[in-house]
Amino acid sequence: MTNSYARENFAYGFDFTRLRSREERVARLDALATLLDTAFILPGTNVRFGFDALIGLVPGIGDAITTAISLYIVHEARQLGAPAHLILRMLANVAVDGFVGAVPLVGDAFDVLWRANRRNVRLLREWLAREDAYWRHG
Repeated sequence: MTNSYARENFAYGFDFTRLRSREERVARLDALATLLDTAFILPGTNVRFGFDALIGLVPGIGDAITTAISLYIVHEARQLGAPAHLILRMLANVAVDGFVGAVPLVGDAFDVLWRANRRNVRLLREWLAREDAYWRHG
């Protein structure tokens, strides 16, 4: 009897060995930022929130977890070649989100409004657009 896990198609749609294009990497970061910051709508309002605010409700460890995930976005931006000034600005967004988010209840409301991950992905996209324009015309 053969092990069904040994088949080549075990990953089923996930190709872990293939290098991702820049566009695919940014799209993944965008999806992660959406999931963390704006995935859900508070019923009866126009207020959007994500898992960042929900996980942040867990005392102590919740904000540490979401800060670590936010730092992954910054790490990916650095891997994509973002300059130091942009990385520092992204780190400042994460730091503000982490420190203020650690305050019980007030911090969770702040997480809903600040949206550090959406800000960071927007900063990365804007920088990439400027870089593309520079290399196309410059």
